[in-house]
Amino acid sequence: MKKLVLVRHGQSTWNQQNRFTGWVDVDLSERGIGEARAAGRALREQGFVFDLAMTSYLKRSVRTLWLILEELEQMYLPVQTDWRLNERHYGALQGLDKKETATRHGDAQVLKWRRGYAVRPPALTVDDPGHPTNEPRYAAVDNLPGSESLADTLVRVRQWWQEVLAPQLAADRRVLVVAHGNSLRAMVKFLEEMSEEEIMQYNIPTGIPLVYRLDDDLGVIGHDYIADEATLAAAVSEVKNQASAKA
Repeated sequence: MKKLVLVRHGQSTWNQQNRFTGWVDVDLSERGIGEARAAGRALREQGFVFDLAMTSYLKRSVRTLWLILEELEQMYLPVQTDWRLNERHYGALQGLDKKETATRHGDAQVLKWRRGYAVRPPALTVDDPGHPTNEPRYAAVDNLPGSESLADTLVRVRQWWQEVLAPQLAADRRVLVVAHGNSLRAMVKFLEEMSEEEIMQYNIPTGIPLVYRLDDDLGVIGHDYIADEATLAAAVSEVKNQASAKA
């Protein structure tokens, strides 16, 4: 049996402010730093040892990984970064307050933008300063998005899985992946063979390790969060209610 550990980055400063973040490169909040360290301690207490780690190009994910590795005392691990693990690109919504956006456009529309499968938010134009074509880190990447649906995110995450992660797992390497709410939701969708309706309702909390048990063909045997039920339920509920105008 193979194990794969997934962790959504700790709370970011824009999570704290309840703003759409996407590819904007914000850092962790103080709470997020604590969540990352707690995730590392939880993994250490469970005896996890890894061969390598993988994360996105965004600092909230990278810093979460650093803090986890520090708590694990495994900072020597090789780390692979890949833009395909980035959060879903929220286009022109990036920077907007989620509740204010829900008040303006309605909870149903914002739910579709946040959790819908094939709905893209309004896109950034290529000449917008916030478009990723204007960032040196993405200079080698073709066809950069100005907005993405979860379906778009799944395409790149599945490609990354097939090209990068699956060969490592097949070779029995123990891998820690630290990424984002939507890149991880995309991964969970194809691992669990979820429907579009099921993934729309699925939320991943910040800073709580999710451990997948896989067979030799990388099929899912089972999975568990490293958290007690009350902590997990509260964390999932917080994510679920972020964009409700009534919350």
